[in-house]
Amino acid sequence: MKQIKSIQLPSGIFIGQGFPCFIVAEIGNNHQGEFKIAKEMVDKAAAAGVQAVKFQKRDMEALLTREGRAAPYTGCNSFGPTYGEHRNALELSIDQMAELKAYSESLGLVFFASAWDDPSLKQILGLDVDLLKICSADLVNVPLVRKYAAAKVPIILSTGMSSLEDIDVALSEIRAYHDDVILLHCNSSYPCPEDQIGLPVMDALSERYGLPIGYSGHEQGLGPSVGAAALGACVVERHFTLDKSLKGTDHQASLEPHELSQMVTMIREVERAMCVKGKKVFPEEQAAAKKLRKCIVFSRDLPAGHILAEADLTTRSPRVGVSPVHWDEVVGATLKKSVKQEEPLQWETLNVAENDCADAATS
Repeated sequence: MKQIKSIQLPSGIFIGQGFPCFIVAEIGNNHQGEFKIAKEMVDKAAAAGVQAVKFQKRDMEALLTREGRAAPYTGCNSFGPTYGEHRNALELSIDQMAELKAYSESLGLVFFASAWDDPSLKQILGLDVDLLKICSADLVNVPLVRKYAAAKVPIILSTGMSSLEDIDVALSEIRAYHDDVILLHCNSSYPCPEDQIGLPVMDALSERYGLPIGYSGHEQGLGPSVGAAALGACVVERHFTLDKSLKGTDHQASLEPHELSQMVTMIREVERAMCVKGKKVFPEEQAAAKKLRKCIVFSRDLPAGHILAEADLTTRSPRVGVSPVHWDEVVGATLKKSVKQEEPLQWETLNVAENDCADAATS
């Protein structure tokens, strides 16, 4: 399998191995259909330090049957008496999306969206976006996936609710046009229990498909998302809200601004912690070792010519003499001169072969 380590967006941004984790605030429809709230959410997402904001676009006549649109929807999360009216109440116009895109980009963010139907995809493509997202619900929607792919815009493909065979089909359609695909491991439960998340699946996806792999999290906490970044996720996407108590089904599985900011900070900390690949002793550690590690000292006064036994020696801090790592080399050596109790042992005090000596300052 050809390994694709990273992709480059038309704007020049790279996503993938060797680049910072691309953190996405999934605003979705948590703006409650209010442009003012959507713009505030973009502001708060930018302040939290994400790289992108993601929205959703639907055309109800193309998405739902007449029966589906007319179905009663009167629960506590309803924005209208029928499901169609409820969903329409949560939609922003494409002109509002265009304004949000311009505003997001003015803040240095990538703006993109998932289009849930053909008319919405055409509208989103009309915004000249750098990136598209195929939601988990549409991974098996072959005709729509094919239209996404034909646009030849880089795609993030979320894999919730999907088997490997489902993913095979979707990727076969996309790769007939291009390889600019990022797979997101995902469990589409809202919220998702930690024991169903399965972060190691990311490795299996990487090995099977040779594509950059990310993580779309629906858990309530932060740990799995930060863990995903530590395991190499090139994208971490989390649903975002201004207030988890707002009306709507997504809010409780979303992060509030302070949580999103905390997650971004933790992911960046993890990235820095992953920079060193081999065991290394840093200068700061060497200074600490001189203070905290011990050296060999004499446990009593001893005369010149004495042959050292273990009872003649002990260890004390700070390390200003021979390190105890050389204990076995020291035991049995002969003193060149008399020494005092607790005097740090130095190599020049002993009759030992020159090649056996070590510099106490570096041992």
